[in-house]
This record gives sequence, C-alpha cells and structure tokens, in this order.
Amino acid sequence: MQELKNRIKQLMEENVAQRALGWKKGEFGYDAQAAFFESTDELDDFVYNGFCGANLSKYMIEACKKEGRTIICLKPCDTYSFNQLLKEHRIQREKAYIIGVGCKGTLDISKIKANGIEGIVDIEGADMFSSENLLKIKTVYGDHELAYSDALLERCNCCKGKEHMIFDEIIGESADTVSADRFEQIEKIEQLTSIEKFEFFRNELSKCIRCNACRNACPACNCRKCVFDSDKFDSAQKANSDSFEEKMFHIIRAFHVAGRCTDCGECSRVCPQNIPLHLFNRKFIKDINMLYGDFSAGSNCEENCPLTSYSFDDAEPGKI
Repeated sequence: MQELKNRIKQLMEENVAQRALGWKKGEFGYDAQAAFFESTDELDDFVYNGFCGANLSKYMIEACKKEGRTIICLKPCDTYSFNQLLKEHRIQREKAYIIGVGCKGTLDISKIKANGIEGIVDIEGADMFSSENLLKIKTVYGDHELAYSDALLERCNCCKGKEHMIFDEIIGESADTVSADRFEQIEKIEQLTSIEKFEFFRNELSKCIRCNACRNACPACNCRKCVFDSDKFDSAQKANSDSFEEKMFHIIRAFHVAGRCTDCGECSRVCPQNIPLHLFNRKFIKDINMLYGDFSAGSNCEENCPLTSYSFDDAEPGKI
C-alpha cells in the first residue's frame, strides 16, 4: 500500500492531478470509506486493503465538476463501470488519471462475524499487496484466524477477471479468486415455479427499508434527478410497506440498468438488509447473453449495447 500512497503523493506534488480519489480508514480496520484527498497531507488517512470494496467510478461524476484532474484508484472490476460512464458521457476521460490497483478480492465483514467472531479490535493480513492469505483477527475476547478466501464478498467468488479495462498505470498484482459459477444461483431460481419465484423475491424484498443505498452506490444509476426522489408521487415514500407493489422499486430499477449494469455488486454490498439485489441484474445479464450473444457492459467504450442498437438478427417477441 505504501507504494501506491507514495505514487499518488508524487503525482499530486508534480501537479499531474489536483486531488486523489481513494479510500480512507474509518473508526475500525474494516470500515474503509470512499474519499477525496485534496492535499498530500490528507493522504495520511489513505488506505487500500481488502475492505476497500467501494467502486469509486461513480464518484468521478462529482470529480469532473471540480477544477483540474483527479487521480482515481480502480480495481479491475471497477474499470468496467468507469468505461460505461464514459460511454454514457457522464464523465470525461481527460479529467481522470487512472491508477489500476491490484486486487486479490474484497472482504465481507459479515462473513467474518458469521463465524462467531465478535468484538473485533483489529484485523491483520488484509493488505491487498501482501501474499498473506490468512486473516489474523484480534478481538476483546481473544485472537482468531480465518482464511482470506473464506471472507470474500460473493462478487469476488465469481469475478469477471483481473484485467483492467482502462488505466494510465497499474500498481500491484491481482490474484484469481474465482470459485463459483456466476449464474449458478440464477439457474436455480429459474427452476422454481412462478409462485415459488414470487415468494422468494417477495420474502427478500420485504426486508427493504427504502434507504436508497443501492441506488446511490450503483454506477449505472446516474440520472441527474431520479424519479424516485419526486415528492409528486408515492414513489418518494421510504417507509416499509406490506404491499409487494412498493417493492417493485427494485424490479423497476433493474429494468432501468439492464444492458448497462456491469455486475459490480455494489447494490448488494451496501444494502443494510443484506438483500441479494445483484440477482435481478445478473438475471438480465444472463438473458441478454442468451438472446444477443455474450456481452459485458463496460468492457470497452465503443461497443454498442444490445438493447440500444438494432440488427435484423435480433430476437423477436414470441420467437424466443
């Protein structure tokens, strides 16, 4: 991590960029947060470890409003979102200096706690640039150890790859973390009856408290003004509801990002209720691949999205 911090400091001192966009340490060792660093002095709080799960791409929308250039740290999966935002003209390439950072998978604190580990004081072994594959967890009740791979976020178990799609330079190496089929859970849900599917999603979405964390974190949700913020409609209400119609918010949102979602998993990562929201998006991705051929949103800035382009070979309603 020190190499990365030193390089960012050098770029700022040489006036290559006026600020940096990365992660800062929180109160605990596992609550790193996305942050702007406006001066080299602020870099004292800069961190990059397995708990830096936040996809920083969407923050570039705000960065592009600022004067000068911004250094942005992007993990391989984050670069897909950056490319997609470029394609949609929501950010400007010349406003960013991209450091592609190596990644060996991001960590899920809830998985660590699920092992009965409570009262966490410190976690060692989470450094992204370390070859260490064992987490050493200090708690008020004693010390524990857990394999790094046992604490990975779900999205990292079915990672799309460790190649950066866009960058100015790369710091650090990446490690393969794939241990699961990306569409395995989708295929299991597809085998359910219509009633079982409805009950599955109604049960999951009933946990929603309409905090809008999923929408706010999603790079594909980048409208300047969201219809769900309008106080002219009931869609603005955030209180929980017994009717399934209120939960349609998530289904509608999934339709809005269909063909543009890069499957970064931010929606599920930030959900305080642990709703597997990525399943909606992944279902659309699977169907688009089946109907139009393999397509990966954000893999480049030139390729047209299957849902916004037309060819005579397109699937027709009723002929699938």
